[in-house]
Amino acid sequence: MVVIVVSACPEGLRGDLSRWLLEISAGVFVGRVTARVRDLLWERVIELAKDGRAIMVFSAKDEQRLDFKVHRNHWVPVDMDGVNLILRPAAKKEGDKTGELRPGWSNASRYRKAARRKSPS
Repeated sequence: MVVIVVSACPEGLRGDLSRWLLEISAGVFVGRVTARVRDLLWERVIELAKDGRAIMVFSAKDEQRLDFKVHRNHWVPVDMDGVNLILRPAAKKEGDKTGELRPGWSNASRYRKAARRKSPS
């Protein structure tokens, strides 16, 4: 079993995938193909999806019976003690480039600064 999800890809890619797989929703293709055809389809997806994104989930001979391939997506396949998972990284907040907390940017600190300015010295 193969599931391929594509987004922001050219229509020609969707046409190629629909020759081998059934499109059950916009950009979601499902079907049963051989491993050779599956690998050739994935190569075609990578070739045609220049700026688009794609994820493929397929049957595998492991404990989980699933494996993943990802192309130009922020989700990352990871191996956690023999179990394949897809890691979805937390979204970074705007202005947070280092991931560290910067002092003085919380609402509480703004209120304290405003109170200091108003209080007579």
